[in-house]
Amino acid sequence: MPRIERTAKIGWNGNIARGEGLLSAETGAFTELGFSLPTRIGQPEGKTSPEELLAAAHGGCLAMSLASELSQLGHPPGHLEVTCQIVMDEVEGEGHQIVGSNVSVRADVPDLDEATFATALALADENCPFSSLLKRSGATVTITAA
Repeated sequence: MPRIERTAKIGWNGNIARGEGLLSAETGAFTELGFSLPTRIGQPEGKTSPEELLAAAHGGCLAMSLASELSQLGHPPGHLEVTCQIVMDEVEGEGHQIVGSNVSVRADVPDLDEATFATALALADENCPFSSLLKRSGATVTITAA
């Protein structure tokens, strides 16, 4: 696989308490997604957060990895539905840290037995760069499946 590089541009105006920022992807896939501290720690009010973007990145990466593993095992998926929840919490002496990623996977895969699915899911987690990154940082990655 070739080296992959992607860029996002972020603008921030004001202080942390009352300021707000805008996120845009260089590709144009998303532009000017709003984020702020009040909407990060409170009600989102239609804005995103770094944690939500990480959840999307981890969930998307795991879905692609699982599709690959299932296909390699001879069971290409009909449909995968992945939900990812990133958990940030206070860690003593370290401030707020990402401490977990809870992933739920629903799969529609014809003629797939539970043992093969469990193998594919374990391989997908092992080969997902975002799972690896989170685990190396000390975060717990939990994956449940149906």
